[in-house]
Amino acid sequence: MVLGSILGYLRNKTILITGATGFLGMVLVEKILRVQPDVKRLYLLLRATDPESAKNRMYHEIIGQELFSVLREKWGADFDSFISQKLVALAGDVTSENLGMSEFSLMEEMCREIQIIFHSAAATNFDERYDASLGVNTFGVLHMLSFANKCINLEILLHVSTAYLCGERSGLIPEDLSSMTKMVNETINFNFALEEKNMVDEKLNELKAEDASQEVITNTMKDFGTERAKFNGWPNTYVFTKAMGEILLRRSKNNLPFVILRPTIITSTYKEPFSGWIQGYRTVDSIIAMYGKGKLTCLLVDPMTVADMIPVDMVINSIIAAAVVNANKSSGTIYQMGSSLRNPIKFSESHDIVFRYFNLNPWLNQNGEPVKVSKVTILKSMAAFQMYLAIHYVLPMKGFELVNKAFGGYFQVMYDNYDRKLKTVMRMVELYAPYLLFKGIFDDTNTVELRRITSESFIEAEDFNFDPKCIDWEDYLINTHIPGFLKHVAIK
Repeated sequence: MVLGSILGYLRNKTILITGATGFLGMVLVEKILRVQPDVKRLYLLLRATDPESAKNRMYHEIIGQELFSVLREKWGADFDSFISQKLVALAGDVTSENLGMSEFSLMEEMCREIQIIFHSAAATNFDERYDASLGVNTFGVLHMLSFANKCINLEILLHVSTAYLCGERSGLIPEDLSSMTKMVNETINFNFALEEKNMVDEKLNELKAEDASQEVITNTMKDFGTERAKFNGWPNTYVFTKAMGEILLRRSKNNLPFVILRPTIITSTYKEPFSGWIQGYRTVDSIIAMYGKGKLTCLLVDPMTVADMIPVDMVINSIIAAAVVNANKSSGTIYQMGSSLRNPIKFSESHDIVFRYFNLNPWLNQNGEPVKVSKVTILKSMAAFQMYLAIHYVLPMKGFELVNKAFGGYFQVMYDNYDRKLKTVMRMVELYAPYLLFKGIFDDTNTVELRRITSESFIEAEDFNFDPKCIDWEDYLINTHIPGFLKHVAIK
């Protein structure tokens, strides 16, 4: 049997990548440039007002990151020349027609040349403004499809979705649209999305007519998104708009060759280009930071819930493998990339590991003193959390309110700050509770088949490993992820 080559497939290819300033997109750019320097060109669509601004964003927010240190060392004095030959920064926006690009001749050239599209642009905040989330996660997909249909030599469009668009389901979550409710599959179409957009526009017009402040508009749009998401069966704006985008992709694709990749909770690099690199606070890292600082005394979580984590470089390897295997095939296959089925770790286990880490490597406070941590109080349900909050925070706050009134409002500023922090905590709990109490396990039958095909068909299979079974979670968390997070994010 003659084995194929992933690197051979990527050689001399022209690729469009959206979301390149994001965590996934950035690691994807680095991986392609590092393993296949003979790629012809990578177009990076960046939100910017003009080409010069886009180029500045590319150099400062992508190429300037420590992630590219291995590539920079490899090329030495020729690094800048190499980058200028391979990367093209495009000023554009997926929320606009023609991806926000205005230079017609460049668009024509791109439509002739582009063979691969990796669409990873997304608004990922759980409570993003509804107008912003709809624009990127839903209509951004349609704008990308419209552009892809003009690419006459397109071989594959890979759309990055999320495993959690299943909502709050339990049990085994399948790798298809049935992971969403039957009602959703029957009702969500272009007209549905357009109606949502019209409601958003009406709400914005009302706010402008009332001369509302920008803060009021932002908060109203966030609340409206959460309201619409919950009404339609999703816990937050992010997964609701991503679900709409994925469904519209499948229903509007025409004959385009495409696949969908749904990652779970993405964590720091496992090995490539070096272990432990991460960009910004991810879902689990906010909890780790609060715990290390001694600011987390209780946590709403089912200790038996599986923390479905997957290192970002494994996700990238699966993305590239899925694109190569499905090139020129109108498969529409969905791949769920996670660890909950093949190599699960429960929240109780991860809590024990994090506890041991900070006992051996305590966080230093502003005075340089080590912060002593203890195991947090685990609250297994929202009812238990609300009772805990009432006893330890709400009732004392009521007493504080009475004292403040007795002293003529002398403590008003302190009271307002305390009240604001309490409301922020409640909002965050409402946003994250569906994941901390999640009862689902993600089926990855298609992903296992992708691994089999990759290992049997390509000579570089080991260089594109995405098998979560090889991860020793205790070793990874203690020696890779937590130190990497502290180095690259939390200590800065």
